[in-house]
Amino acid sequence: MPYNARRILILIFMGLLITGCGERREVKKVDLKKKVDLPAKKNGAIRIAVSAMISPKNTLYYYKQILDYLGKNLGKEVVLVQRKTYAEVNELLKNGRLEAAFVCSGPYVAGKKAFGMELLAAPQVHGKTVYYSYIIVHKDSSIKTFEQLQGRSFAFTDPFSNTGKLVPTYELAKLDRTPESYFSKYIFTRSHDNSIEAVAEKLVDGAAVDSLIWEYIQATYPKYTSKTKVIKKIGPFGIPPVVVSPDIDPKLKNQIREILLKMHQDEKGKRILKGIFIDRFVVIDDSAYDSVREMEAWLAVR
Repeated sequence: MPYNARRILILIFMGLLITGCGERREVKKVDLKKKVDLPAKKNGAIRIAVSAMISPKNTLYYYKQILDYLGKNLGKEVVLVQRKTYAEVNELLKNGRLEAAFVCSGPYVAGKKAFGMELLAAPQVHGKTVYYSYIIVHKDSSIKTFEQLQGRSFAFTDPFSNTGKLVPTYELAKLDRTPESYFSKYIFTRSHDNSIEAVAEKLVDGAAVDSLIWEYIQATYPKYTSKTKVIKKIGPFGIPPVVVSPDIDPKLKNQIREILLKMHQDEKGKRILKGIFIDRFVVIDDSAYDSVREMEAWLAVR
């Protein structure tokens, strides 16, 4: 679908969510016991998913080069698998129907607890393995603080997103409020670039987005980020990692990790990483995600 046509459909859909479906948005529950259809694995292909951090078209653009690089060095075909929600990707990893995935911090914490999802590596950006939740509004908005978003419309990304859902919900809980009691309306856009576009086009008053994605888009194609401004920076948190299924073949796991960790030493790999603003891939400790666990634990007892 041409980009402009896709954009129009997104905007119409978001507009219908905000104006035509009542005052509150219900979160659709995902049954983690339900089987998720996936094409049959062919010729030993390696299946790697990219969670819904960015929209499908941009996911393909950003990640295809990394997956192609992995495939060439593994000597095997690497297939990109995409799903609309983080929960669906976790389900595939749980059932061993994916070898690896690029996931958000929140789904990693959930997957580690539920079925032993394993850390493989993490991107290092500007010398650090952290990121933030950006609360954004339109650049012309009079809103200057998170508190001023009370009674306004808001966009989350995914119910399981750390920066796009957990963090702002935690901030509201500290004010003794919930999304339902605080915002006039809220929606789930399913990707951070969609949330940025929703704010830029004034479909919502504010949104919570991944700082890495906002900064990347701002530096490379600021059509929509330039129409927004960051009013609150919350964090830092452990950066979204690369993970593997607990059922992955140990030899393959080590091969994928080694390729990623050495990618910055190869001219082609270095060029790919530079193009998406990653310094290198590094080993990261599980404790980097303890702040996510602490927020979840605190919210659970409220």
